[in-house]
Amino acid sequence: MRVVVCIKEVPDTTEVKIDPETNTLIRQGVPSILNPFDMYALETALQLKDKYPDVQVSVLSMGPPQAEKNLRDTIAMGADEVFLITDKAFAGADTHATSYTLSTAIKHIGGADIIFAGKQAIDGDTAQTGPGIAEWLDLPQIAFVKKIHNIGDGKLTAERSTEIGYEIVEAQMPVVITIVKIESDPRLPSLRGMMKAKKSEIKKLTAKDLPVDEKKIGLSGSPTQVHKIFNPQRRAGGQILEGETQDMVKKVLAELEKLQVV
Repeated sequence: MRVVVCIKEVPDTTEVKIDPETNTLIRQGVPSILNPFDMYALETALQLKDKYPDVQVSVLSMGPPQAEKNLRDTIAMGADEVFLITDKAFAGADTHATSYTLSTAIKHIGGADIIFAGKQAIDGDTAQTGPGIAEWLDLPQIAFVKKIHNIGDGKLTAERSTEIGYEIVEAQMPVVITIVKIESDPRLPSLRGMMKAKKSEIKKLTAKDLPVDEKKIGLSGSPTQVHKIFNPQRRAGGQILEGETQDMVKKVLAELEKLQVV
């Protein structure tokens, strides 16, 4: 059984800088980590590998060449292979173009029985890439999953979080699963795993390697248009009124009248 885990490298900072020309994140000079929700997705996949001996875990990521360093950690944790989609042609992709590129790569490497992704990336918080992959591949999906209960007879049963509790959902495989924060923390790399990771090849995939439509990738293939982006201004401190209740009410009304609210 083949399991593919989609992982994104994200900026490890709250000091986000924006390119004023492209309205995209400036990543140069910013330390990066593997997206935390994606690491929970990887841990879920590795738990399946622990439980089912025939499971092969493949990691798939789209990013710059330097992402290779962080992606080696996934091999040290237990992943069997890593594919890095890297090409300037993919730069500036929104979730539509990213999910198209990832889904094309998944088909190119032979498909998967289960495709895992974190519920969202901490730099964009859109929660759209996983569902987008399911749409491009025309596969069922289960979002916000916290636990895989059972796999058998070509079906998967999962527990997904909802606003009021949880649901137990069954889906036919192949299926796309997006993972929330689970009970188990992502495992640490083992010594043997680190030795394997050091020697392992990170398989690179470029735009020429994949059967992609050039009009659907990168900035040109991204229908999302950002017209303006800025850091919100700090609000001024509030005014504290003291005195009798009736007097304070009159003061509040007087201030509201100045603002033409009342």
